[in-house]
Amino acid sequence: MEYFLFIHNNTDQPTTAAQWDAFFAAANQSGLFLGGSEVAGSAQIGSKGVRATTDSVAGFMRFEAEELSQLHQLLALHPVYLQGGTFELCEIPKTS
Repeated sequence: MEYFLFIHNNTDQPTTAAQWDAFFAAANQSGLFLGGSEVAGSAQIGSKGVRATTDSVAGFMRFEAEELSQLHQLLALHPVYLQGGTFELCEIPKTS
């Protein structure tokens, strides 16, 4: 199953480069990590205004895991989690 992780910018303390280095090493070694990026700025397209996602979301990551428990173990090392912040893990449905 594939998962999309929205990373919120609400940590209690700033994350550190060492935390990110350790997380990316573990993520790459796990084989679960499919990539991601920081996000900055946005442009709304459409006729209805909504709150900008970038007001809350600072980045995203994609993962693939057969067992959700594997992914939970990895995410326990995530710098945002370690610094008291929030992320949302969303299942990406398979299309047939």
